Amino acid sequence: MKRRLVSMCLAVMLVGGLSLTSMLEVKAAENKVIDGSELTHENESIGYDTKITRGVDLMAGYSKCTKLGEGKIYAGGTTIAAHVVDSVQIGVLVERAKEEDTEWSYYDGWQKENLNMNRVTSNRTLYVEGDYYYRVRCTHAANSDVSSSFTNGVYVE
Repeated sequence: MKRRLVSMCLAVMLVGGLSLTSMLEVKAAENKVIDGSELTHENESIGYDTKITRGVDLMAGYSKCTKLGEGKIYAGGTTIAAHVVDSVQIGVLVERAKEEDTEWSYYDGWQKENLNMNRVTSNRTLYVEGDYYYRVRCTHAANSDVSSSFTNGVYVE
């Protein structure tokens, strides 16, 4: 009898836990997603790289978009090589979209290269139009190793 009661309690807790997890996943999926980027009202978003090639030179990369106030964002990223390489590069694209859009549109972009180093960072403060979501998309390269990263969309009033 005691074992049966314990088993039933554990079963109820398991079902309750699974139900709660499903509700949290549904809530997270409520925000609109455009091309893999969730549209958020957070102040900052950081995206980490996904490796495209299998090399030994590129270690990591990330992109960052931060809302600094009305009509002002910080946009940029970093590429880190596993060791000193001939060329380490980053290409930064700033894109924007409205909530009703189905794709991101180009807003600004630039690139930077460091020679005989193990990292490169590039960022800018941009004055932007309000009522848009902005994201940063970066391409990272160390010699011939390449990866990319992108942030979620950050809403700017």
